[in-house]
Amino acid sequence: MNYTAYLERIGYIGELQPTLEVLQRLQKRHLLSVPFENLDIHNGVLIELDVEKIFDKVMLQKRGGFCYELNGLYFELLSALGFDVRRISAKVYSSNDGTYSPEYDHLALLVTIAGEEYLTDVGFGEFSFEPLKIELNKVQADARGNYVFDRYDESYFRVSRVENGEIRPKYIFRKEERTFEDFSGMCHFHQTDPRSHFRQRSMITIPTEQGRITLTENKLKIKEGDLTKEITLKDATEYEAYLWEYFGVKPAGRSN
Repeated sequence: MNYTAYLERIGYIGELQPTLEVLQRLQKRHLLSVPFENLDIHNGVLIELDVEKIFDKVMLQKRGGFCYELNGLYFELLSALGFDVRRISAKVYSSNDGTYSPEYDHLALLVTIAGEEYLTDVGFGEFSFEPLKIELNKVQADARGNYVFDRYDESYFRVSRVENGEIRPKYIFRKEERTFEDFSGMCHFHQTDPRSHFRQRSMITIPTEQGRITLTENKLKIKEGDLTKEITLKDATEYEAYLWEYFGVKPAGRSN
């Protein structure tokens, strides 16, 4: 893997020592540079847990991806830079029925620095800009909101977002280290099973310093601070224009 190309893709310049400051800067640059998207699933392109193939797609073709791809690559970068990092499995909370998804539904990362553990995640859509320290029942302020960890039960930790005094769970996880291959079953599920939310609609989204830009098949949504602008798309041509303008992504089949 060409780590120079990786760092260029996310616009990172500076120290590369395995410190908390470097981890904080890497995570934010990654989030602001690489979109979260499921376009391949809707274009019938198979996503494999192959690091080199994902690197070519995300770093060289300048695409985005979902958690297995983005955090899968991020693990490789952090490992190469000397971070003590491990892949973990997370079960995502559903606000519809208050349940959690199956094991391996989400791939996240834990990094240990100077004896302290941090959750770092560049593949969950709207989440923290900086790594979150694993401290129970202590609200942590982040540019993207406030977060808190607690124990879900004897086995699982839970990370939640605090909004207007209300605690909204994001996902639960154990600290057990996983292999990349462990996620292959759920990666296949999300591409092929009609029950997967990734199969419901195509979507590409990326945060900005003060908001977020999201494009679906029929709508462009631009949020900046407290203001939100929504544009209903007229046709595929308009979709393709916004896909290129805001995400630098060419439609499937286009090479120029």
